[in-house]
Amino acid sequence: MDKLCGSPYTAKQEEEEEELDSSTDTSSSLLLCRLRHHKTGLDDVFKSLATFLGGQRVACRGGPFGWPPGSTTGGVKFSSSLALGKPPSSLPSVDPLRLKALSMGLSKELKIHLIKVETVGRQTFITSEMEERRIPLSNISIENTASEVIRACKGARVKGKFKESYLLPAFSVKPNIAIETPIPREKLNPPTPSIYLESKRDAFSPVLLQFCTDPKNAVTVIRGLAGSLRLNLGLFSTKSLVEANAEHAVEVRTQVQQPADENWDPSGSAQTWPCESSRSHTTIAKYAQYQASSFQESLQEEKESENEEEGEQTKPSDPSASPTGKIIKFGTNIDLSDPKRWKPQLQELLKLPAFMRVASSNNMLSHVGHTILGMNTVQLYMKVPGSRTPGHQENNNFCSVNINIGPGDCEWFAVHEHYWEAINNFCEKHGVDYLTGSWWPVLEDLYSANIPVYRFIQRPGDLVWINAGTVHWVQAVGWCNNIAWNVGPLNSYQYQLALERFEWNEVKKVKSIVPMIHVSWNVARTIKITDQDTFKMIKHCLLQSIKHIQIMRDQLVAAGKKICYQSRVKDEPAYYCNECDVEVFDLLFVTSENSSKKTYVVHCEDCAHAKSPSLAGVVVLEQYRMEELMRTYDTFTLVSLILYCCKAQL
Repeated sequence: MDKLCGSPYTAKQEEEEEELDSSTDTSSSLLLCRLRHHKTGLDDVFKSLATFLGGQRVACRGGPFGWPPGSTTGGVKFSSSLALGKPPSSLPSVDPLRLKALSMGLSKELKIHLIKVETVGRQTFITSEMEERRIPLSNISIENTASEVIRACKGARVKGKFKESYLLPAFSVKPNIAIETPIPREKLNPPTPSIYLESKRDAFSPVLLQFCTDPKNAVTVIRGLAGSLRLNLGLFSTKSLVEANAEHAVEVRTQVQQPADENWDPSGSAQTWPCESSRSHTTIAKYAQYQASSFQESLQEEKESENEEEGEQTKPSDPSASPTGKIIKFGTNIDLSDPKRWKPQLQELLKLPAFMRVASSNNMLSHVGHTILGMNTVQLYMKVPGSRTPGHQENNNFCSVNINIGPGDCEWFAVHEHYWEAINNFCEKHGVDYLTGSWWPVLEDLYSANIPVYRFIQRPGDLVWINAGTVHWVQAVGWCNNIAWNVGPLNSYQYQLALERFEWNEVKKVKSIVPMIHVSWNVARTIKITDQDTFKMIKHCLLQSIKHIQIMRDQLVAAGKKICYQSRVKDEPAYYCNECDVEVFDLLFVTSENSSKKTYVVHCEDCAHAKSPSLAGVVVLEQYRMEELMRTYDTFTLVSLILYCCKAQL
């Protein structure tokens, strides 16, 4: 073996080996050599071994993932066997100098155990182990290869569910906002960042994208957008909507009309946070009739008021008196996703800059793979004065685009994402759920808590850009329609906030409308990332996902549970647990709820074990081969911006 490796070899050693071979019939002897090699030199070593064993029948056992490609074999642990038939009359000669050259001046050490087994008419050389030092799971980072991650998981022997965050605090890109320093009362209503567009060129300027997505800017009002881009907003007017699809469904919210900066309890004795409304349904045609009649009534009331005698004036309202607001109806969540029904409307929105469009390559929501109504599709809102969109953050903290069609105005309130937990505490104090409840902040409560509030008017043709995580609430000042949708700019701030809300939703057992693990893998497969912060966050999410999947697989196999492979099909949606609404990625725990109707239900790991500790009656489906995930993980690398731009120009 020393001769094979290019090491000094003496005649005495050769005689000893021959004597050992002749003294054993079916026994085996272990020969150990150390080869120093580069990653790229490993293939040459095996080529030389193949030459040495030339002309023989070879069978390889490549471990659980098959034989790795030559470019990734450095540091990979796997097993293989070379089964040999009867030796030929003569073997090709091996040049020991060539093998010696391979072993000189190389950087890594590789252990090869060759076991020689002799049987009648057959020889077998088994390469039983090739391994580097196993890295502890706690030391694994995004710098490691997928093979190293898998190897660390197999050696960790984690008991119970693997619980680690998909986020790493060290990667945070949130702006530092000092909340300890008291803000003077006059500065608790800061000016809203606004941009006035004068031309189409202004709208497509990269500066606009940078300004809107700046983490320090909670909200941006873009004035004159419709005019500069020559958007035909008349396509979204009530008249056009009725002509296009009069019987289209409209969700209606019945509310009490109140001043925008007030929110009274049902008794009218005090201001409060809960903002309840009842839900019903109607059609575009019927709501259009209500909207028009409401406008006519208002004109009539205004006319009657003007005819009153000069001396008679309505007494100013007493804040302490019980308000008696009238009942109004707000037409909300009108789905404009159908490209056949709403073709002219959707085509008009293609005039917008790419980062504002419903779909674009750098929009994470375009990589979900299926429709999420109101997020990666357009929704319409039909309003009368006083119609309220209660306080909220967008689903998974995504950005949103809102255009006022007119003819009336809307009043907006917005708070930076940094203060969402303080607002959450107010909701808890007033007995309303922050994530799923309906609430309208009392401004005095926010000011007393040192929380600045942006307050501004959105006029017809104005576009409001809500940045990632911004808390906001809106009230119609006049009769108007609005269109809105969500956008997920592929930047580090948006991605971090989306994952943070994904994990918070899991804690609160609230469904994340955006399946962030599913989206992260899709982005890694299809998008070239040039921003280092964004790359590190996505790579870490993939790392945690692989660790979770591999550890779960090992536990299932150890428990004797069969895992059935069933690949995904085109446009197949992401899956959620039937009980707790958490996203279920790759490994699905499936039960049959109704055998006659063949109804199958997906569960997460925890809920499946809660249903059946031994997983009896549970089928485990695997949607991705581990090799596929490993390949995606390894090929997802940071791309040089200069190189990316050069390729884009070719």
